[in-house]
Amino acid sequence: MDVKIFDTTLRDGEQTPGVSLTPDQKLRMAIKLNELGVDVIEAGSAITSEGERQGIKNIVSEGLDAEICSFARAVKVDIDAALECGVDSVHLVVPTSDLHIKYKLRKTREDVKRFAVDCTQYAVDHGLTVELSAEDSTRTEFEFLKEVFQAGIGAGAKRICACDTVGMLTPESSYKFYGGLAELKVPVSVHCHNDFGLAVANTLSGLQAGAAQAHVTINGIGERAGNASLEELVVALHSLYNVETKIKLGMLYQMSKSVARMTGVYLQPNKPIVGENAFAHESGIHADGVMKKAETYEPITPELVGHKRRFVLGKHVGSHIVREKIKEMDLRVDDERFNQIFGRIKSLGDMGKCVTDIDLQAIADDVMGILPEKPVELEELTTVAGNKVTPTASVKLKINDMDKVEAGVGVGPVDAAIVAVKKSMKDVVDIELEEYHVDAITGGTDALIDVVVKLRNGDRIVSARSTQPDIIMASVEAVLSGINKILSDKKLREAEN
Repeated sequence: MDVKIFDTTLRDGEQTPGVSLTPDQKLRMAIKLNELGVDVIEAGSAITSEGERQGIKNIVSEGLDAEICSFARAVKVDIDAALECGVDSVHLVVPTSDLHIKYKLRKTREDVKRFAVDCTQYAVDHGLTVELSAEDSTRTEFEFLKEVFQAGIGAGAKRICACDTVGMLTPESSYKFYGGLAELKVPVSVHCHNDFGLAVANTLSGLQAGAAQAHVTINGIGERAGNASLEELVVALHSLYNVETKIKLGMLYQMSKSVARMTGVYLQPNKPIVGENAFAHESGIHADGVMKKAETYEPITPELVGHKRRFVLGKHVGSHIVREKIKEMDLRVDDERFNQIFGRIKSLGDMGKCVTDIDLQAIADDVMGILPEKPVELEELTTVAGNKVTPTASVKLKINDMDKVEAGVGVGPVDAAIVAVKKSMKDVVDIELEEYHVDAITGGTDALIDVVVKLRNGDRIVSARSTQPDIIMASVEAVLSGINKILSDKKLREAEN
């Protein structure tokens, strides 16, 4: 099976409600998609707007290896807009179901066939590769669908695409449907929507039946429930079907994160392949098995897709994981004290909490009778923000009994305060904020704010949390807790050496 990947994140993916990408964002994403290894990039729909055309032109001018395609309706003005952008191909779409023909187009089947032929011929005559696509094809009378495709192929279409526009296929019907179209002897594309959660399964079935190309989006974004997910499809092909594509699997996690940031469409934690919990383990039985042999509870390694394995300390955690985390902290505890630490973690888990590195350190210090050392303490914090006022913050920190005062500006008061903290610490420790997450624990304007941060120091990452009524104070305290953890660990290692 030779499978090509047609990525439509910049067109069908951008049709996700609430998503609108600037030309610069589209260019950055297209460059990444090209690096990822997709065969075709559907850069947008040229007829949409001047900004859309500029975005497509920018992508074309980059000289990428991938084929650059524009969506086009079966009207010549759309093709002219695509030609103006200099794309390699058009994804020429014509509705074929009686439902669309009667109620949307208010035309006849013969009209639709004529539109498909005339526009295919027009695009081919102007040097474009045509992928003729049937919208709502899975609710189209099959013989008529084949007639439209055969007419389009006769007019010069090099590829055909049948769109399961509202996700009506099942894996069984998908195999039969795309297998029937493969008999037309030109490359067939599978384009599935995820309304019933079957887009990837249906795409795999269509490819098994003889289709040559899959239409996908990063993270499966798209209208309604979205499209077939690129990362799920290509990893399934690699791991379950032994079929390789040109996709660089090791880039998938970072590509997913990048698209989530640019679109604002964030993933549920249990999203396959790229979700934050895809390789996270809390259950004691599972975590113990993974530590002994990863394959026991992981079908693929996280490294395959550029992800990382992590263990979560909650009520399901096993003693092996807690012992391993304590060992990483260079703490030595006897069985009695370990059981006390383990019991505290379980109790917190029963309260619905997960234990971070800093929580575990505090629990261990408390159980062992060690006063937590705080090399850095917050003395004062002042922030200023408002309409037409640049958010500014000043902090006074006590660092190893020495006062340090710094100010910072940012996009908001929280950002400004963290900038000021980082400036204060620049001669003490080098940190980068890897992740920042905030939740309102209770309702109302006086809700307790729970801030969780992950800080990087070299190749070490620590997590820390602070819960307070004030989001700015909680954010600063969380960052300082992480800094103190890094400094305490550094001091302990230096003492041992």
